[in-house]
Amino acid sequence: MYPPPQIQPLERLQIEDGLMINAERWKRSHDYHRQRQNIHYQSLNQPGIVYGLGVSLIPTPPDVPSQYNDGRWLQIQPGIAIDLVGNPIVVSQAIDFHLAADITEEKPRLIYIVVSYVDPENLQRKQVQEFEPESFRINEKTTPPDAMEVELCRILLQPGLVTLQNPQDVFFPGLNSLDFRYRRIARSRPSNIVRVAHLETSQLEDPNSFANLSYLIKSAANLTYTLQGTERIDRLVFPLQDVTTAINYDLLFITGRQPLSLSIQELTDLKSYLDAGGVLLVESPTDAVNRLESIMDLTDKLGTPLEDLRRLDRNHPMRTQPFLFAALPTFNQKPIQMLIAGGIVLVIGDLSASWGLDDKLSLPRETIRNAQDLGINILHFAWARRQMTQLQRQTILPTPTKPDVLKSVFNKLEQ
Repeated sequence: MYPPPQIQPLERLQIEDGLMINAERWKRSHDYHRQRQNIHYQSLNQPGIVYGLGVSLIPTPPDVPSQYNDGRWLQIQPGIAIDLVGNPIVVSQAIDFHLAADITEEKPRLIYIVVSYVDPENLQRKQVQEFEPESFRINEKTTPPDAMEVELCRILLQPGLVTLQNPQDVFFPGLNSLDFRYRRIARSRPSNIVRVAHLETSQLEDPNSFANLSYLIKSAANLTYTLQGTERIDRLVFPLQDVTTAINYDLLFITGRQPLSLSIQELTDLKSYLDAGGVLLVESPTDAVNRLESIMDLTDKLGTPLEDLRRLDRNHPMRTQPFLFAALPTFNQKPIQMLIAGGIVLVIGDLSASWGLDDKLSLPRETIRNAQDLGINILHFAWARRQMTQLQRQTILPTPTKPDVLKSVFNKLEQ
């Protein structure tokens, strides 16, 4: 989600008697301490709002030309935020701000109010004070905030000269209302950020599958302080069309009832993804016999036959990290089965259906929690497998498949 600090050495001024100090040396000496501070923050924390920085609707300030008396005046309240690289953004007093957006299209459009750090050295001023305060910039945008901006609020603005208003329900703001739901709060950085994609086929699938995966990813940050998923879950087509895109994800999730059938090239691409440390999570109903047989055939061709989790080491990470499972839970009165073949994880049963809210809102909290805990163990397994695999490599790209391995794959396909 957030990039790590740049890997580059810090340069510290070496002090000795007779050293002449000029502006350049003085600046580089101070930059050294700023860089250390930024590395420390960026390594251990995530950017966001520390305190305050509320946004209020206010009447038109006095002495403003009449054309700006349009009910679109905001006041940014004092507060502190920290940006991506650790720069403090300090708004010491309230700032009046006029929303100037003019929506020309017929549909409403999102307007983002953001604040960003401004380095005094980048300001063009005729007169420079001996001590120049660090500054900030408040902008309105029609595109999402970039990496160096902190969102204060957003507004779904209608076309025309509409007046802004406070939301009647802050959890469900309407049109032309201040929306604070997406403000990021500065917090400690999780040690594990897992990247997940949802695989989709041309066959009719469970329409709730993607939503349930989203529920699991959102719950990960609340149930464990060490694991967090990326906010966006991308959708990819299965079979994989571009292995270089799939490499970016720690886990690919696919559910349904249909058999998985791969061509030689598709099997080769899947092998490249798994060899790079990726995990393919396949869910199947208990009675989908053809699908189960196709998965067993697939793992055999890859040279990694499925093994029941119950027969693996009792300290297998899928069973112990971060949540402990002596026995796998039961959903819809059917016990879950889990089989593992290298980077392929097969779940037999209705695990993902219990990651989120069902249509009738009838799932007990205990059922949802058990399903999410097991799902988080799978996410952690995917992240850890990817990390430890990549530590053995010089680059994050998959190594080419060796000719002898590829030949054995072709032979199995022909059998």
